[in-house]
Amino acid sequence: MDAALERFFSVAVRRASSIGASYARLWTALESSTRGGKRFRPRLVLDAYEGLGGTDLAAAAAVGAGFELLHTALIVHDDVIDRDFTRRGTPNVSGVYRDDATTAGIPIPTAEHRGMSTAIIAGDLALTGAYRIVDGAGLPEAIRVRVHALFDEAVFAAAAGELIDVDFSISPDVPSVDEVIGMERLKTAVYTFEAPLQAGAVLAGAREAYIAALGDFGKELGIAYQAMDDLLGVFGDEARTGKSTLGDLREGKRTVPVAFAATTDAWPGIRRYLGKSDLTDGEAHEVRRMLIACGAETFTRTLVSSRAAAAIRALERVPPALAQRLAPVVREALDRDR
Repeated sequence: MDAALERFFSVAVRRASSIGASYARLWTALESSTRGGKRFRPRLVLDAYEGLGGTDLAAAAAVGAGFELLHTALIVHDDVIDRDFTRRGTPNVSGVYRDDATTAGIPIPTAEHRGMSTAIIAGDLALTGAYRIVDGAGLPEAIRVRVHALFDEAVFAAAAGELIDVDFSISPDVPSVDEVIGMERLKTAVYTFEAPLQAGAVLAGAREAYIAALGDFGKELGIAYQAMDDLLGVFGDEARTGKSTLGDLREGKRTVPVAFAATTDAWPGIRRYLGKSDLTDGEAHEVRRMLIACGAETFTRTLVSSRAAAAIRALERVPPALAQRLAPVVREALDRDR
């Protein structure tokens, strides 16, 4: 899969160089954004494909690379929406171009606008590249059309989830737990779990029943994964997860534990801290205490466990060899705080 991405970017940089050095540099910055990840989505493509008897690993790797490019496109655009200039502790595309501008003496507001504008362009290139790399995989036409449809559904769902998340962020009302789960599934679970698994099954020529079962497995696992992510955003060990335990609280992010807490008597105390941009470590500790006391932390962990169990049950509907291959993915996805 890495080789497929390297070939894609090598061609792209050569094409861009014929237009100009600055355009080639943008492609190089975009390529850097695909490095350092866990390659989770390509792995799911390959797990489903090989678990169902697929043998053309080059074609499967190309589809996996397409999902990695799709992921890159979505996180580059998500960073623009969130006005973030770093990812994994280093400057993202927005940050690289913002920093270049400030070094050149351009005022901060203009420099930030330049960084975000460039990131939008880069995300667009990654999005179209995801389709192009699949088209170059030499898939039979019927298979290519079905894989395209899965990519389209993934993008369609992610855009809807992102819009809902933006709406949540500006609304004075707190969404229900079910509304948060629905948003998180659309925004992340579809393109991270459901679509890659189903694409691997489609590539392998699997039965429709198996494709449907993998969709259900991915849905339940994706919901559990995002709920766990909500917990890690508040209760996680930053040294292990690389995720700040202040960011979600300072942002006032609508998560599963927050949505549950809003239905309890502890809400007035939590609400006064949520969204406080200068939230201190001491105040965050107090919020965590209240989230535990009102049952929000326990509720979310129970939700994680129940959805993970539902995912495992969905594996009863696929061949044993594939179930055995995917069962460890559940533990790996959810044991991130241990």
